[in-house]
Amino acid sequence: MSNEIRWGIVGPGRIAESVMPDFGVTPDARAVAVASRSQERADAFAARHGLERAYGSYAEIVADPDIDVLYLATPHPQHHALAMAALRAGKAVLVEKAFTATTAGATEVVDLARETGAFVMEAMWTRFQPAVVELRRLVADGAIGEVRSVQADLGVAREYDPADRLFALELGGGALLDLGVYVVSFAQMLLGTPDRVVATGSVFPSGADAEAAILLGYDDGRNAALTTSLRYALPGAARVVGTTGWIDVLPRFHHPRTIVLHRQGAEPEEITRPQTGAGYAHELIEVTECLRAGRTESAVMPLADTLAVQDVLGQAADQLGVRHTEAVDVL
Repeated sequence: MSNEIRWGIVGPGRIAESVMPDFGVTPDARAVAVASRSQERADAFAARHGLERAYGSYAEIVADPDIDVLYLATPHPQHHALAMAALRAGKAVLVEKAFTATTAGATEVVDLARETGAFVMEAMWTRFQPAVVELRRLVADGAIGEVRSVQADLGVAREYDPADRLFALELGGGALLDLGVYVVSFAQMLLGTPDRVVATGSVFPSGADAEAAILLGYDDGRNAALTTSLRYALPGAARVVGTTGWIDVLPRFHHPRTIVLHRQGAEPEEITRPQTGAGYAHELIEVTECLRAGRTESAVMPLADTLAVQDVLGQAADQLGVRHTEAVDVL
């Protein structure tokens, strides 16, 4: 592998458009190709972002020998098949969250990654935001004592439109996989994997989940209270409560600039840590550094955490009566 890590973009949609500019502030990383199932869309994306190659099929970019890592930015149910194909082709993979549509799909990808020794990471940018890195440092230093409770919410008000990906069950639509993944991953990062998951909510006529409240329970009494919605807007705030204080993560907590530390008997302390670029650079830097160091997974977003989060989302979906499936015939 050369000094420079060469990236391929799979799926030229909204999230890929947002991420692309941050390659410009990621050392030793260069996006060189894009693939879509539409040659026209791939060509337009490549022209907009100055990419060398544009493919009208996913199979072609998977087979390109001059790409080190693929960023999968397609709808959730396509991640599984694409990641499996990429791993079999010896590519490293950054998989947009939610990692897959199902827990079984996530397990298959992780098993193959461990078998092949290829690098895989979920693109959970929250864990790499400088303000969240500082939050974790404070918690590890005992700034608020033992963490006992986490609260987080993330929701947007969207008018129901069965033609929109967000509401289409077969495209992984619904609040859980798009927004709920953030609140669950945030809680899992701080509390670990829960012993119990209780979810309540509602579904759209399409069968995709519209809103969910999720309670994570731990055998030692710790808990997380999480809310997500496509039916109504939520502040996007989070709070981490410990035995000697708490930390508020100001909206929107999934890419925050500011946290406020409340220690017992002390004035609140506001801490601001701005992002580099649009905030995606931090995860791109992590992948690039891991690949250059020969690591097979990230210590910040390890595969065990991704599996734990996917399992919670799967349990919540089951309790709401939502049935996600992985896409076939993707390539």
